[in-house]
Amino acid sequence: MRRLAPGLLGLAIVATLCGVLPILAMRFVPPVTSAFMLQKQWPFASGEDRCARVDYDWVPRSQIAPSVFRAVLAAEDQRFAQHDGFDFHAIEKAFEERGRGSARGASTISQQVAKNLFLWPARSWVRKGAEVWLTVWIELFWPKQRILEVYVNVAQFGPCTFGVAAASRRFFDVEPSRLDLAQASLLAAVLPNPVQRRVDAPSPKLRKRAAWIARQARTVTLESLSERKASH
Repeated sequence: MRRLAPGLLGLAIVATLCGVLPILAMRFVPPVTSAFMLQKQWPFASGEDRCARVDYDWVPRSQIAPSVFRAVLAAEDQRFAQHDGFDFHAIEKAFEERGRGSARGASTISQQVAKNLFLWPARSWVRKGAEVWLTVWIELFWPKQRILEVYVNVAQFGPCTFGVAAASRRFFDVEPSRLDLAQASLLAAVLPNPVQRRVDAPSPKLRKRAAWIARQARTVTLESLSERKASH
């Protein structure tokens, strides 16, 4: 056991560095791709999961309309500025509703960034554990504004369409800097299931969801994000 201990410690250090170094680098360097994008082009993917080509184009925060950030915060994580990666209030509520037979998600935007960049979509305790571990480092190394910037750039908004730049050009024929609140809210409304929920063919239910997001987004302020992470 004494001989194995140094080796196991070394493996643990290497494994940690392999996970942490890319996260640290991505604070400053845009991701070239993501685990979700690669899986869409995986040779064994089929049907809706298969993309001959992924439409993805990174754009910096300065070239994205503020309405986009307000809409995704309203839709996905209204306590984003207050938590450190995990919304325990939402988690508790999700467990309560699950006990009554209702399915409710409690993943924060930080957790979704960890999953989209590095992991796989299928649910399992192994994946969830890895997601938690990665989220801790993302919150430690990245300001909140960076987390949100990466999120809107790598999130899937439609079949083979990743990031707000590709989505705004494909669905609205405008640059992401020109998206208005109604358009941004419609994009945010499809995020839970961007293959079945279609921006280009929104159902009445999806339009209702987008209208709710737009109302909520009008109360969202982005200034609190820089204040929340001013120490980074």
